[in-house]
Amino acid sequence: MGGIRTAAAPPVETRGVGRTGSLSPQAVGLVALLLTVAIWAAFALSARALSASTLLPADAALLRFGVPLVVLAPALWRRRRRLAAVRPGPALKIICGAGVPFFLAAMYGGSLTSAAFVGAIVPGMVPLFVSALMVAGGKSVPRGTQTAGLAMIVAGVVALVWRHTAALDADALLGVGTLLVASGLWALYTVGLREVDLDPVGSIGLLCLPSFAVIALLALTGVLPTGIAHAAGGDIALFLVVQGLGVGLCAGLLYAFAIRRLGPERSSVVGSLSPVAVVLLAVPLLDESPTLSVLVGVPLITLGVALANRRPRSKVSAHA
Repeated sequence: MGGIRTAAAPPVETRGVGRTGSLSPQAVGLVALLLTVAIWAAFALSARALSASTLLPADAALLRFGVPLVVLAPALWRRRRRLAAVRPGPALKIICGAGVPFFLAAMYGGSLTSAAFVGAIVPGMVPLFVSALMVAGGKSVPRGTQTAGLAMIVAGVVALVWRHTAALDADALLGVGTLLVASGLWALYTVGLREVDLDPVGSIGLLCLPSFAVIALLALTGVLPTGIAHAAGGDIALFLVVQGLGVGLCAGLLYAFAIRRLGPERSSVVGSLSPVAVVLLAVPLLDESPTLSVLVGVPLITLGVALANRRPRSKVSAHA
């Protein structure tokens, strides 16, 4: 990403592989995004599965934010000065965007809808919200296929929720609204990552430290009920692996790495693959049957995200 390539650059390098056969930074960032897709699909599935487990949302949040802190404790201690030096604005974007508000919104929205809705709406709407944030900040304006892609994302979401709107399904509509809030929060996180001078490990610490403290305080004071002491061991193990190690640690590292290599707009392309993966996995794992609205809405969102992240060639770069 970044500057314009000069004519002296060998063509093979512009396609993602250098002279020595090693992957370019952009190609490595793409690999990180593809791995994130798989983990995000597991997140969407677990958001729906939480309502049928013996764990409560606070329990899942404790695992989500606590496990990375335990695993990365020595590394985070070495980065304590850098963490303390982060400006309040970007820090709030990260903490609110992917912390407790986002987590609870995604889990609650998933309990009222389906895994397909979580996988399509939360990551699928991120490009629209990221574009809005970039425009508001005076940084870029969508053009060409980007505008068409954003319109297709909106059309896909409308197709998803139309049946519930016509039937006045209050629970489903509340779930969709909550998932839209979660998507907007994640867009804040995506932009915030670009604004901090932290490596992926430091970014996880900045997110998980205050988030774990907040969720622990809410659980200890009884604001959020917790039942982890009486939960089934299988449920604890599942959410520990999926939420703590998968989403909290691996996806956090990979997504933060991809943001730094590809930028926030390109990194949100993760949503173009995640909805499809979630729909396919929800059939055998959660026994969900895709409805007509899902079969229409998810492809629209997928194509829309792909178009929204397609950068039109400028006249300058065409001659570079």
